[in-house]
Amino acid sequence: MEQTRTFTDKIFLVLKGLGMGAANKVPGVSGGVVAFVAGFYEEFIYSLQKINGKAFKLLINGRFKSFFTYINGRFLSLLFFGMIISYFSVSKILDYLIMHFELYVWSVFFGMIIGSIYYISKDFEDWNFKTYLALFIGITIGVSISFLDPAKENDNLWFVFFCGIISVSGMTLPGFSGSFILILLGNYVLLLVDSVNALYDSFADMIKGDFSFLKNTERLRMLKVLVVFTLGSFAGLVTFSHVLSYILKNYKSITTASIIGFIVGSLGVVWPFKKTVYKLNEDGGFLIDSAGRKIIENYKRFIPELNSETYLAILYTIIGIAVVLALEFYGRKTKKTNA
Repeated sequence: MEQTRTFTDKIFLVLKGLGMGAANKVPGVSGGVVAFVAGFYEEFIYSLQKINGKAFKLLINGRFKSFFTYINGRFLSLLFFGMIISYFSVSKILDYLIMHFELYVWSVFFGMIIGSIYYISKDFEDWNFKTYLALFIGITIGVSISFLDPAKENDNLWFVFFCGIISVSGMTLPGFSGSFILILLGNYVLLLVDSVNALYDSFADMIKGDFSFLKNTERLRMLKVLVVFTLGSFAGLVTFSHVLSYILKNYKSITTASIIGFIVGSLGVVWPFKKTVYKLNEDGGFLIDSAGRKIIENYKRFIPELNSETYLAILYTIIGIAVVLALEFYGRKTKKTNA
């Protein structure tokens, strides 16, 4: 699977990683959809599936070059490099945009999900009883998840490790939003806001030559949580990739139908017209996270009135669809070039 890539290919791969990282952090949006639409989903799963006993044997024996080639390391390293950059840049921008232009951001995502459904289903022709059933089950699970009530925050390290395993579902399973699952588990702010901010602040302090954070018990607790969450994510990523690789190889049509169902079901999560319900404290005031933002408890969806704001939201939805179609065009062009 390792292949020669031009400089342009490498840049686009980093950009795809940026897209996956940003999508993974937004509740309701799946990084796996980005991989599916951009045309590198199967290579992504195949590469992760190569992280196995043979790979670790190569690593232990000091055959680093063979290990890197075996796991398609150039592809994975560029992709994950883009994701890491995203968490400290693009996702921060998205946080700002959602805070100030929530309706229009959700409209773009809603359009991207619609575009993704079109992209995945347009060439799928193997419709039969089993695939229709898989589609129905996928839709049912997706819709059911979108209407569940969130749990309370839990920083128990075993639970954090479990959250890591579950959260990467959005990277490996298109339409299944890992960040939204973290909201339902009650740990979205803890794992994707507070712990990431703690790491960011620690790096900033170290650059200044300030290591006083090593005596800060709360900062160290957040860093420990982030390490355990990362380990859980890695374990989940490798585990899911092996399972999905087998399923894609043996039940591709049923898997594709299920993915279409998941994505259709996720439309309820990213429906743009919703009122955000924030968590309140005992005095009736808003609960605030470490970044000074109100903590989301749930969303109340509604049908909008036809006005200028609604028309603008529809325009942004169309833009979202256009973004996916542009990605699809690029993916087809890339495949022809590599053929």
